[in-house]
Amino acid sequence: MPKVTTETPARRSEGTLLVAAAGGGEEAFRLLTEPHRRALHLHCYRMLGSIHDADDALQETLLRAWRRLDRFEPRAPLAAWLHAIATNVCLTAIARRRRRPEVPVAEYEEEAWNERLLHLQPYPDLLLDELETRETVELAFVTAAQLLSPKQRAVLILRDVLDWSAKETAEALGDSVAAVNSALQRARAGLARARTLGAPQHLPARDADEHALLSRFMEAWDAVDVDRIVSLLARDAMMAMPPDPFYARGAEAIGAFFGAVPLEGHLEQIRLVPTAANRQPALAAYAWDPEAGEHRAYGVMVFALQTGGIAGIVGFADAALFERFGLPTGLEG
Repeated sequence: MPKVTTETPARRSEGTLLVAAAGGGEEAFRLLTEPHRRALHLHCYRMLGSIHDADDALQETLLRAWRRLDRFEPRAPLAAWLHAIATNVCLTAIARRRRRPEVPVAEYEEEAWNERLLHLQPYPDLLLDELETRETVELAFVTAAQLLSPKQRAVLILRDVLDWSAKETAEALGDSVAAVNSALQRARAGLARARTLGAPQHLPARDADEHALLSRFMEAWDAVDVDRIVSLLARDAMMAMPPDPFYARGAEAIGAFFGAVPLEGHLEQIRLVPTAANRQPALAAYAWDPEAGEHRAYGVMVFALQTGGIAGIVGFADAALFERFGLPTGLEG
């Protein structure tokens, strides 16, 4: 009687690639890890809050996996093994960052942004899987996670985002189950407090309603009508611009910024193009460059919309982001 097996074709293919990769086959290793790279990159982004840092962490993760492939137990899920490596790569990266003063999450928003969130970057919707849970990629979650201790952040993401067990998490972090459960309890409590200091939560409305609100913002911008921009903002709206230590709270303060800072208030010289980041509406800004004779990539603004208007704007003055968003770096005319 032939032996009965429940091994799937995909599993057999993974096993074949694993044997080839373990034998030094670089192409086999690439094919083995390719299906996991996007999820690993997003995991690193959640841990680090920066798409550029996530790029580096992903490459280091794959390098470590290549070097340690002989330690992988084929009966274990490859995705979990790779995520465990990625988590520890990210923890090392966090430890290497320039140390900034610790700001207790019970203190003020401005200090939190100006001391501990300057590395923050947006994540293009272009890179997000359609099935990705919105709440765990929006800026409100990512910024709040950055305000947790590295260990709490790792435990929270492994347990509550990836749905790992306490035992799996403990094994990945080289810790005890009791320590992991304690860290998770503290992380959940800390996350609730940190959410008041990070980016406002985006409460999605109908696409048509979000589009209409952003269209009104763009029209007011083109008309250099700061008063109309202010009217679209919630009274206690916030704005930050990492990596610059800038923070503004309140519609009037944000209006004053737009009226004086971007190109000294000449908003008509900045063209806005709709895009999307972190499952939120966003606008890419192009500033007029007289030498180039065109509008050049300037920055990206990510919006948190709530009932009553715009609750938050996080601006990123980084032209290097445009390629990641699939956007041109220049616009004619």
